[in-house]
Amino acid sequence: MMGNFFLHFSLVLTVIIFIPLYRVVKGPTIFDRMLGAGAIGTKTMVLILTIGFAYNRLDMFIDITLAYAVLNFIVIIAIAKFLGTEKSKE
Repeated sequence: MMGNFFLHFSLVLTVIIFIPLYRVVKGPTIFDRMLGAGAIGTKTMVLILTIGFAYNRLDMFIDITLAYAVLNFIVIIAIAKFLGTEKSKE
């Protein structure tokens, strides 16, 4: 019973992850694309924690999720810094 719940929840969350992917691919500005990438990263963290809860190994998956969150944050900041320095050159 609980396994079906986690399966359906994970499938719905996976579909929800694909919604911001449209904004990443078709975004009119680079800032829309960055926002979509951040949203995908956040939803992926929730999916990883859901998998950890389903396997009853939440302690291990929290560590993985924290590393993923730091990596996601660093990448978004690096892209923003790159875009900020590119604008000042013009």
